[in-house]
Amino acid sequence: MSLFDLTGKVAVITGSSRGIGKAIAERMAEQGAKVVISSRKPEPCAEVAAAINKAHGAGSAISIPANISSKDDLKHLVDETTKQFGKVDIVVCNAASNPYYGPLAGIEDDQFRKILENNVIANHWLINFAAPQMIERKDGAIIIVSSIGGLRGSPVIGAYNISKAADFQLARNLAVEYGPHNIRVNCIAPGLIKTDFAKALWDNPETLKRSTANAPLRRIGEPDEIAGAAVFLASKAGSFMTGQALVIDGGVTI
Repeated sequence: MSLFDLTGKVAVITGSSRGIGKAIAERMAEQGAKVVISSRKPEPCAEVAAAINKAHGAGSAISIPANISSKDDLKHLVDETTKQFGKVDIVVCNAASNPYYGPLAGIEDDQFRKILENNVIANHWLINFAAPQMIERKDGAIIIVSSIGGLRGSPVIGAYNISKAADFQLARNLAVEYGPHNIRVNCIAPGLIKTDFAKALWDNPETLKRSTANAPLRRIGEPDEIAGAAVFLASKAGSFMTGQALVIDGGVTI
């Protein structure tokens, strides 16, 4: 059996109708996991689930739309997954938001709250809904998609970076709390990845040039280059890793 095999596991992945979340769902399904595609809009979720079922067989994926800003939606996401697939083994907190670009002095209170609620508190909610059954089975893997922004300051995405730094600590703290139950909690910290979410940072050739000038690999990443790390963290290959932040950024932070 491969160290990366996920046969028999059920993975809930937020923000998985596109970008990094979609790539993670596709690669986890490829390794045998049953995956739950979730984001705000039902149609894109259904499309991704249908494509995975076509590639890996009926029943490989289901679609359960959820808005991460709604605690009720996240509870329904876990409850409905458990109803349809019987359990939740893996949670990937990938969905996030960033409604503000600019210095912290100019951010509105509601914008700051939205960033912290969607990027930190929503992760806390989702994990709390899934954790009890993991504790009961003495097995579980939780992955929070943070960002290298959480390691650095920024004149334009400071609030987002604060939320991503908080995610590192959320993972560390939950790793301490859940470790005795054989539940592992880790972060992935991507650099600039070619997604719609980060389009403002790569769509313009001049911006892209500035973004990659100090990157040892001289390029930005692709969603699939993050997906492998999620498979590692969810599988036996990552079974002794918890409370950590795995930086995948083409060398930018070095």
